[in-house]
Amino acid sequence: MPFIKTADDTQIFYNDWGSGKPVILIHGWPLDGDMWEYNARVLADAGLRVISYDRRGFGRSSQPWSGYDYDTMAGDLKAIIDGLDLRDVSLVGFSMGGGEVARYIGRYGKDRVSKAVLVSAVTPFLLKTGDNPDGVDKSVFDEMVDGLKADRPHFLADFGKKFYGAGLLNFDISNELLAWTSQVAMLASPKATLDCVRAFSETDFREDLRKFDVPTLVIHGDNDQTVPIDVSANRVRDFLPSAELKVYDGAPHGLYFTDKDRLNQDLIDFIGR
Repeated sequence: MPFIKTADDTQIFYNDWGSGKPVILIHGWPLDGDMWEYNARVLADAGLRVISYDRRGFGRSSQPWSGYDYDTMAGDLKAIIDGLDLRDVSLVGFSMGGGEVARYIGRYGKDRVSKAVLVSAVTPFLLKTGDNPDGVDKSVFDEMVDGLKADRPHFLADFGKKFYGAGLLNFDISNELLAWTSQVAMLASPKATLDCVRAFSETDFREDLRKFDVPTLVIHGDNDQTVPIDVSANRVRDFLPSAELKVYDGAPHGLYFTDKDRLNQDLIDFIGR
């Protein structure tokens, strides 16, 4: 299997499919690169070189005890870009993965990056603080941590339903998809799963967004119950006025599956522009 070694000798697993303009797909919490199954193949078929990887602590990558902060994880992304010698790459970050996109550009600039896409992303800053009064209260994330510590399989199974907007009126989400989602999530290190809740909820990306100098597309569902649009996508242009915003009516957090056809076409059109 292909791996890239990071600065602290963590092994990062990646897939590299197709040829053409490079695009890196960065997965969300608590999944791994396999979440892009219904997107990566389509993008590769459309003539793109698609790289997807498992964040440290998740999937097939190493599970170190530490390093689950965005500075380190942006460094992991840099190791992939440098290791594969990618140029003019488009970065696509879903949910937590949007933070890697923001921190990478904030720290390392745009020399190797041509475009950025933030999908259901945690940017610009989720946590409610004195200077971020419209954020999410810390108690919400404390409850997530408590649930994971008490019964991680049960918590993740319930989380998956909210993630996809599964309910009595949504018959498009199969029990098998929910089971697969939980299975992928359970492959992760418990330590990584817990630490990343703190990372994606408490990291402030506002200054990172101000450093963006590449075309940026923001995609978010207005029925996202995991990362509410009003504390995320609807605020990105406060810090990045040039960003293009596409709101998917009725879409939940996991729109990479529920709205995959639309998302795939939007990515192909934006990257190929």
